[in-house]
Amino acid sequence: MLRHLTLGAVLLGATVLGAQAQDLRIALQSDADVLDPDQSRTFVGRIVYTALCDKLVDITPELELIGQLATEWSWNEDQTQLTMQLREGVTFHDGTPFNAEAVAYNIERSQTLEESRRKSEVASITGTEVLGEYEIRFDLAQPDATLLAQLADRAGMMISPTAAQEAGADFGSNPVCSGPFAFDNRVAQDRIVLTRFADYWNADEINFDSVTYLPIPDNTVRLANLQSGDVHIVDRVSATDLEQAKADPNVQVASAVSLGYQGITVNVGNGERANTPLGQDARIRRALSLSIDREALNQVVFNGAFAAGNQPFPPNSPWFDQDHPIPARDVEAAKALLAEAGYPDGLTIQIQAPNSTEPQQVMQVVQAMAAEAGITIEIVSKEFATMLQDQTAGDYTASQVGWSGRVDPDGNIHQFVTTDGGINDSGFSDPKVDELLNAARTTNDTAERRDLYNQARDILMEQSPLVYLYHQTWIWGLDDAISGFTPYPDGMIRLEGVSLQE
Repeated sequence: MLRHLTLGAVLLGATVLGAQAQDLRIALQSDADVLDPDQSRTFVGRIVYTALCDKLVDITPELELIGQLATEWSWNEDQTQLTMQLREGVTFHDGTPFNAEAVAYNIERSQTLEESRRKSEVASITGTEVLGEYEIRFDLAQPDATLLAQLADRAGMMISPTAAQEAGADFGSNPVCSGPFAFDNRVAQDRIVLTRFADYWNADEINFDSVTYLPIPDNTVRLANLQSGDVHIVDRVSATDLEQAKADPNVQVASAVSLGYQGITVNVGNGERANTPLGQDARIRRALSLSIDREALNQVVFNGAFAAGNQPFPPNSPWFDQDHPIPARDVEAAKALLAEAGYPDGLTIQIQAPNSTEPQQVMQVVQAMAAEAGITIEIVSKEFATMLQDQTAGDYTASQVGWSGRVDPDGNIHQFVTTDGGINDSGFSDPKVDELLNAARTTNDTAERRDLYNQARDILMEQSPLVYLYHQTWIWGLDDAISGFTPYPDGMIRLEGVSLQE
């Protein structure tokens, strides 16, 4: 296809030369943060990991759990021991063998590395027992209904013990995993380059010699790069660009309803910057929520392609609390809450947002709506990874930020609102919420879990440390020469079976 041989494609190094020296180029909405599964937290980082770091467990497009580095597993009668059989013949990119000892090391690192964000995800594991070279048992303090889903994400990504022990907390500067591609180089805010790992256990399904990830925050520019042939796949095509993408005969569009949400996280207890009216008074947070017309926001910014939301779970989820339907906008009620809180003439708040197109559009619409209720919003634009760093450090008042979603409901709520949760940037803490969400982890009874989540939701609606806005649909743009791509609800770009024709 001649359009791939444009000067722009040559300058960017894209090659479409059949099976020889094929570099797949993927444009991402932002740059990944640190490439250490124990420390990272960005959605785009997880996209990179799908090529770099295999996990113990994966999912199907239908959200069923399947083995990846683990081939099978079983529970004991009271579900306090999980035994896994591991895939044989797997090696890490540095030649270190993958085995049960490596798994035991990875679990210990996730639990003990000072910088680890996975601690709460594997907190139920009290110990591991190596039963054989490719067999391991996880001992649990109590049943954990979430564990397999956790092992299908970053907590289950296996890194080389040799490399990790040598690098310590700096592992992310040169990550060593066992996925189909090995880390080659990275230029911050420019590119991440991975090269094909010849000894990959499933090498026959990999059809590229390298994959390059390019952060391009502007949605229009990202799509233009796809249309010019300079990149082959773009993540998160804007809903407003969807018709343009569909109209281009050289572009394919794929989509899947996401598991996650977008909203506003408020600093209520994470350092000195929590000491604001917004951070210290739930009435102001509820007023902000009431000032927003979520359905109108979806229509204005996303042409109705997404779903309005007010919870960690979308309205079509079995975990959605029907006692708290999506509220209609109520400006007068918002003003009344502000007056009750001591701000009858309104107040000014600051909200940071990623410097990419859609978050800025979202915040501009929210800004206009909130102003009618007397809330003046100052928008602070930041590069996404920097914004997350500031959230972690408590150097923020509020953030327009979201979550890509997890298969198990626990992954959308526990680590964000429990005391010392791994991603509790809000600093929210309520003993009853901790009790309820911890209890939801210990039962496999769906009805019982749902009741526990609903009880927690009652408290969280009242306190509103997170103001949920909408649930997105993942939309990918693909070069028409790409085949074998499968859309997944988790938004990941899996490269097994994907190929690029001449």
